[in-house]
Amino acid sequence: MVVESLLLLTLSAPPTGAPSHAETTLRTHCLMWAADPGNPWALAHGAKTFGPSFLASDGRTALEVVFHDFLLQNRAPDGGVGAGAPYGFLRYSEARTPIEPHTNLNLKAFVADVRMPLKTRVKTRWGSVTLGQLLDSTRLGFRHVPGSAQYWQDVGWTLSLFAATHQPGATWKTPDGTVKLDQVFDDALSELEKETEALQHGLDAQLPQVPKRKQGLYAHACGGLHFVQGVLSWARHPAVRKKWGARIDRQVAVHFYRLESERAQYDAALQETLRAYPQYKLQVLVQMVKFYGHWLETVAHFRDELKWKPDELQQVAINRARAYLDVAVRALEAEKAFEQMPELQQRAPQVYLDLIGDACHAAHGLAAFR
Repeated sequence: MVVESLLLLTLSAPPTGAPSHAETTLRTHCLMWAADPGNPWALAHGAKTFGPSFLASDGRTALEVVFHDFLLQNRAPDGGVGAGAPYGFLRYSEARTPIEPHTNLNLKAFVADVRMPLKTRVKTRWGSVTLGQLLDSTRLGFRHVPGSAQYWQDVGWTLSLFAATHQPGATWKTPDGTVKLDQVFDDALSELEKETEALQHGLDAQLPQVPKRKQGLYAHACGGLHFVQGVLSWARHPAVRKKWGARIDRQVAVHFYRLESERAQYDAALQETLRAYPQYKLQVLVQMVKFYGHWLETVAHFRDELKWKPDELQQVAINRARAYLDVAVRALEAEKAFEQMPELQQRAPQVYLDLIGDACHAAHGLAAFR
């Protein structure tokens, strides 16, 4: 499948700078289905992919809908666990529509990804606030709990937000004490190293793959790639890059090792599904799009934030990831997955949501490497 994937990418390659078939397909799907004004999680994904002018289907901007219709007053960003945050979101609606399933996902999308100024003012149901005020609220509600596995699985989006808006040495007061951001990120890097131990062993031993068994990063949503992005985004600051040094290079190497390790497992899962469980083919293909899209996005973060440049072998890996993603998207098209969205929303709601969010992520990742 590796040779076939690379051949397909070569034969179908668009002119330099033009979107590929896969990117065009994914962007169209993201544009259509992320525009639901009743789904703020989807709107945040659409805005990340298309920018600040991305519109909900009711004609309002995604920014307007997310903060006017869904922001709450006197709620902590995680739905009420932490004290001290005057603004925030519920994780899910009563109908289980995702609002902010990961703490600070929405604010991170508009500030760190869309790069909207903190002075931007948004209307709420009770008045208006600036994105800067929402950031202040996030700071007040933040609790650094390095001994909690659940904390690490949820904090990646918050780390990305803080890295985009703070400098090394930043501190602030909360009702529970003083947050020292350098310590938060140092702890986060140590946790990332701990959670990638199995992958580091596989890399050093040149194992063809490290099986995914919900260990380490594999216990996180999206394979822990939002956590990887959040931790290493702090190294956008030269002083942090100097302090962390080779530890950054090590995590970049682990990330590239994951591509073929997980590709082999997805290919095997797909073959097993075709043989014995054909009813799960769609789910496997969606997971492939999720991984390859997030993988490319993460490499783009390395390049743009760490001033990192791929070597020759890493560039080959990037091209392979694009090819693998292209094949997975074409397989989804063959299954008519994108044409089944209304049915999937009722029959398989998680697949429906994954097809929206992962289409946006993957389109964004492909656009970074035209």
